[in-house]
Amino acid sequence: MAMKDYSDEFKADAVALYESTPGATYKSIAADLGINRATLREWVLRDRERRGVTATPTTAGQTPARAGAAPSSADPDERIRQLEARVAELEASERKLATERDILRKAAKYFGRGDELVRSRFQFVDDHRATYEVKRLCAVLELNRSSYYKWLSGRQARTARQHRDRALAEKIRKIHGESGGTYGSPRVTAELREKGLPVNAKRVARVMRAFSITGIRLRRRVRTTVPDPAATLVPDLFGRDFTAPEPGWKYMGDITYLPLAGGEFLYLATVLDCFSRRVVGWSIADHMRTDLVADALRMAARTRGGMDGSLFHSDHGAQYGSRAFADLCTQLGVTRSMGAVGTSADNAACESFHASLKRETLQGAHDYSDATTCRRTVFAWLTRYNTRRRHSANGHLSPNEYERRHHDTKLTLAA
Repeated sequence: MAMKDYSDEFKADAVALYESTPGATYKSIAADLGINRATLREWVLRDRERRGVTATPTTAGQTPARAGAAPSSADPDERIRQLEARVAELEASERKLATERDILRKAAKYFGRGDELVRSRFQFVDDHRATYEVKRLCAVLELNRSSYYKWLSGRQARTARQHRDRALAEKIRKIHGESGGTYGSPRVTAELREKGLPVNAKRVARVMRAFSITGIRLRRRVRTTVPDPAATLVPDLFGRDFTAPEPGWKYMGDITYLPLAGGEFLYLATVLDCFSRRVVGWSIADHMRTDLVADALRMAARTRGGMDGSLFHSDHGAQYGSRAFADLCTQLGVTRSMGAVGTSADNAACESFHASLKRETLQGAHDYSDATTCRRTVFAWLTRYNTRRRHSANGHLSPNEYERRHHDTKLTLAA
């Protein structure tokens, strides 16, 4: 279900994402974009040829040079990529050392909190029982002897459980890292189960708390909808029902701001399919004119191979209420739908989508620093969202996988 006709903008963003990602391979970037590896390679080589850059020949599946090795390629772009990989390795090592120092500083406080204080006193008794009587040790430390012996008898089971928790935590950390540090316990649980580990959701949540593995929390939303009082009245055909029985029946769209350093902004318009929450169209620009939402809708039409007979729902922003956008919908055979003025709940699914995007890409930062960084970061997230990111509305399947399974089920029933 890949896009049949890729726009020049999409190709340029794909090439920029590959060239700017340290240690990237055609295979890994193509998987995130949901395209063929050979297609991405062709775009990159064509772009390098246009710029007069001769790429170092590589074989299929070949990975970049080891991060620790000195750059040896004659290709300036390749040397830069190797240096970036080396810098990333050094930064990771520095973060690791900083974490270890932090753990050592907090050790004393850790053994002085709540239940940990009780457990450390039990351990003290066990470590010194050969020198002093257990009865005397428990009396001095104000411990119940029966509690100590109960703790002692359960040591083997406790050690085994801690070992299992550590092993599970390593699996969780890997999944959490692959998600860009965004997945919480529900999505991590779904990922573990798909990998064949029948783990309990409550246990995953407990281990994540114990090992301080957390997802990204919501940021405060800023409203960007500016209604046009002269726009033609469009009825609400959704009634806050953001579901659909088939792909391509119902779409929803919205605009959100993308903050840059210095108080400037880029703007993102998206088109989502209500069936799978797949983002089938988007456009990024430094303005909020009608062209922004029109370009996103045109991309959606290319992705789906047409939108004739479908519904498109939006808020009452002036861009969606303009005559030019209405004409485009008529040309594509799309029936418009709009929620009530000033009611975000009437377009809640899109609001939630944009909140997730900024929460997981900004990760607590106030802005994207500059327009180029913003565009590449958002482009990478949007493509990965479709191909890999698990969605709770899809039973924790990615939008593309959810549509693929639906298609396969229909073929099976038809047969």
